[in-house]
Amino acid sequence: MCTYQTEKIEVTGSGKAAKGWFSLSHATVYVDHPVHAPFAHTVNIDFINPAEGPSARVPVELTEEAALALADAIQRAIASAPQGLASVNQP
Repeated sequence: MCTYQTEKIEVTGSGKAAKGWFSLSHATVYVDHPVHAPFAHTVNIDFINPAEGPSARVPVELTEEAALALADAIQRAIASAPQGLASVNQP
């Protein structure tokens, strides 16, 4: 069942697509049918920059287990680094 609930956040970073690297400005997260993954539903994450056109998109389709493991890994990696090291306000 699709929830049609989409979480949209602003992000600062870069992504790589077919045409090379581009700035990221937003990410959307939702549970829906995947385009490519071999499952009925996945946690879909789209990293995008609408200002750079439709090719400025990096989609990811994960199982919920993989998405939760990724979220945990991100938190562990940030916690293991000095505070602010990867912040937008880097020292």
